[in-house]
Amino acid sequence: MLATAPSIVNAKSAAGPGWYDRAIIIDALGGTGDPYAPNDQLRWSDRAWSETVGTGVTVVRDTIFPVGNGADPWGDYQREIATRKSIFSANPDRLLLIRSAADILKAKREKKFGVLIGTQDTCMVGPDLDRLATMKKDGVMTVQLTYNLRNLSGDGSLEPANSGLSNLGRDTIRRIESEKQLLDLAHGGARTIEEAIAYAKRPLVISHTGARALMDHPRNTSDASMKAVADKGGVVGVYFMPYLRADMHPTAADVIANVEHVAKVVGEDHVGIGTDNGVLPLSMDSVNKKRMDDWQRQRIKLGIAAPGEAVGVYPYVADYNSVDRYRRFVSDLQKRGWSEARLEKLMGGNFLRVYRDAWGA
Repeated sequence: MLATAPSIVNAKSAAGPGWYDRAIIIDALGGTGDPYAPNDQLRWSDRAWSETVGTGVTVVRDTIFPVGNGADPWGDYQREIATRKSIFSANPDRLLLIRSAADILKAKREKKFGVLIGTQDTCMVGPDLDRLATMKKDGVMTVQLTYNLRNLSGDGSLEPANSGLSNLGRDTIRRIESEKQLLDLAHGGARTIEEAIAYAKRPLVISHTGARALMDHPRNTSDASMKAVADKGGVVGVYFMPYLRADMHPTAADVIANVEHVAKVVGEDHVGIGTDNGVLPLSMDSVNKKRMDDWQRQRIKLGIAAPGEAVGVYPYVADYNSVDRYRRFVSDLQKRGWSEARLEKLMGGNFLRVYRDAWGA
């Protein structure tokens, strides 16, 4: 699912351990924005900026739309990227477009908020693979092969046929790798993921998923596929999403169970987080609940909603719906015996490494 809704401030802000503030913290699939400013205001408000800084996150990987099989996906992409460039232009002292691993270190050093942009589909590329080069010039450094439905590259996680990767999908992977963009297989069908990992020559990621061994849901990933990603030097990110639990209301314990399971399967050098939330927490007031409910109805109408999605089911983990969510999450893991060195890998070090390996910088 896509994190889209606004956020709240009414949450405690823990100081957190000292290492956390020194570390590179990467949310490998999240969202950015200013929930306090009018929709047409490009400059972030002081309040949104202050709260974002307070999360301690160095970089978030944000999504450039579209997803799904719309009438004009390339046109939709061009409009979306133009808006995104305007936002960067309006916040040069606050936001940094990430094009390299060095930019991530620069964001930390200069106390800016790094935004790594990527797709959650290749619907906007289709058979015109030269578009990937254009997108890289725009700053698109990660490319997710499919969303939930079938596209020309392969089947997404909701396709019952589970037909796997197409010939164009293989060509697309080859071009993504030649452009030194990062291949992301989140939302893929099980066979698509398996075949794409086998075909890939460079490190890749599944940026946001859960363990299918713990919850048998099509958006979650098998142990075998996660291990195959790790064997190619890649990273698997665990999300803070409803699909971690059968009743679609996961708790902090469910997130921790998934993180620890993935770490056991792939090893501590190949697990990270991709919350699939906004960096700031969701506001659960009536206005924003209605907005999220309307978006959910639209997802259902478009056929892109995963099993369990429904009006009244929100894309978050209530236990971590606060501005200090990342700090409290690492604190919970520390209580379970996670060392600082292991946590630094989980919270950013592993994704920083795979970005460097994939991008060549």
